[in-house]
Amino acid sequence: MSKLKIEYMNVNDLILYINNPRINDHAVDVVASSIKEFGFKNPILIDRENVIIAGHTRLKAAKKLGLKEVPVIRVEDLTENQIKAFRIADNKTAEFADWDIELLNIELESIGETFTGFDEVEKEMFKSVEEIEKRLNEYQAPKEEYFCCPKCKYEASKEEFKK
Repeated sequence: MSKLKIEYMNVNDLILYINNPRINDHAVDVVASSIKEFGFKNPILIDRENVIIAGHTRLKAAKKLGLKEVPVIRVEDLTENQIKAFRIADNKTAEFADWDIELLNIELESIGETFTGFDEVEKEMFKSVEEIEKRLNEYQAPKEEYFCCPKCKYEASKEEFKK
C-alpha cells in the first residue's frame, strides 16, 4: 500500500467530474461554514488528470470562500473502473451510519454554539427523540390477566371467560 501524499493545488486547476451523480449545491454553504470554522481538513481526491474523484462539494465551498489553493491527494493506484466505483462508494457508505441520539445530545450540549452543521430545529428534534425514547423504555404495558379453568385447565384472558 502506498503512502498518501498531500499536495496543494490551485482551485482553478481542478476539474469537476462531468458525470458526478451527487447533487451537492445545497450542501456548499454548510461545507463552506465547516471549512471556515475548522480549516480545510479533508483533502480533495483527484486522478492523474486533476479530475476530482471525491470532494466536489469541498471544491465549490473553497471557491465560494475565495480560497486560491486546496489540499489534494492524487490517486494513482486505482483503475478507471475502481475510480468510478469509489466515487459512488465514498458517498454511499456514509448513509449506513446512524446517530446515537443520547450521545449526540451530550456532545452538542458540551460544545455550545460551535458549528456542527445541525440547525436549531434539528437539535431540538434530537432532544425530543431522546425524551420519547426514554419514556418508551420506562413504559410498562399493563399485564393482561389470565385465568385458568380448574376443571379443564384451559387458560384465557378475563374477557374470554366472561363469554
